[in-house]
Amino acid sequence: MKTYFFIFLFFISCIGFAQNNYIVKTEDGRRVLLKADYTWEYIDLEVPAEKSTDSTIVAGTLPTISKTCNLAPDFVEPKLNSKIQSQLKKGRATMKHVKKKVAKDYNCTEAEVILISYKEQKESGAYIFCANGVKVAYKRMGTSIMKKGKLF
Repeated sequence: MKTYFFIFLFFISCIGFAQNNYIVKTEDGRRVLLKADYTWEYIDLEVPAEKSTDSTIVAGTLPTISKTCNLAPDFVEPKLNSKIQSQLKKGRATMKHVKKKVAKDYNCTEAEVILISYKEQKESGAYIFCANGVKVAYKRMGTSIMKKGKLF
């Protein structure tokens, strides 16, 4: 009986740690905390002074996340870890190779593919790009590069 109780307790605690919260920014510049239980709250209650006071978000509704990438004119791509990138050269899975694949999939040049954000380790990586004005997500498992959400 003790064994079943500890197994049950273990799974309950794992569920609690598995839920993620996300912080997103609204069009008027305020930050919103999106919770795993489908609720949300403002982190910044006041609208920043440099933005206009026109708010397109109605109280009680979630902000829409658009598929288009509205990047600032002075946007700079994040810098990648050079140690990981040098290790990935052997398997042809560096950022240059990932951008080449994204450009091929979206019929554009490598210069038009912009890295927005990434999470990268030696074994795997998750990348968000702007290709032809569309946000796309790709993942890397070892040296295999594929669109996020695809199995094969």
